[in-house]
Amino acid sequence: MVRATHGVTAGTWYFEVKIVYLGPTGHTRLGWATNRADIETPVGYDAYGFGYRDVDGAKVTKAWRDKYADEGYGEGDVLGFYISLPNGKQYEPKQPNKGMPLHVQVPKKAQKTPDPVPGSEICYFKNGVCQGSAFKDIPGGRYHPAASMYTEPGEPDCIIKFNFGPNFEFLPQDFGGLPIPQPMSLVPHQAYEVKNEGPTKNAIVA
Repeated sequence: MVRATHGVTAGTWYFEVKIVYLGPTGHTRLGWATNRADIETPVGYDAYGFGYRDVDGAKVTKAWRDKYADEGYGEGDVLGFYISLPNGKQYEPKQPNKGMPLHVQVPKKAQKTPDPVPGSEICYFKNGVCQGSAFKDIPGGRYHPAASMYTEPGEPDCIIKFNFGPNFEFLPQDFGGLPIPQPMSLVPHQAYEVKNEGPTKNAIVA
């Protein structure tokens, strides 16, 4: 998994990802992941990630796929990622590894899933069209844009392009009564130490 450096705990936010190249064997799982998500696993592997799958448009969390969109997505599509965390700051858990380098993993059994943020929601968009509500009342935490990409050995790398705004290619004209989001480009930087996370293989992100 690759995860953006900037994350959000409260408010309503949006970013885009363009699928530039998948090739004959490439696949993606894109979405949001908190700073507790295991970066050695795909988006949606645990309770701290919420993914949108290219193959069939399924949504994924806790390694469980559920039907979501009517169809998947592919090369040339521009996907939108919406998150709303009303009053989410008060639900952000204290970091059990505060003061330790980021690469030091706290045992999963020692981590309790944070309380859900009431009224929180994640939606995904495809070329400006909302695919529906994907997840509601998600756990509190700092949510980062995240991506996982896969190819078979010997195949060209997948290529995707993040757009954190403010100039989006397919900014929706109607959010269906949902709070209007801000672009992720407005999120202030939160400095943290990153060590020994290793290179990202089989993927190029921009």
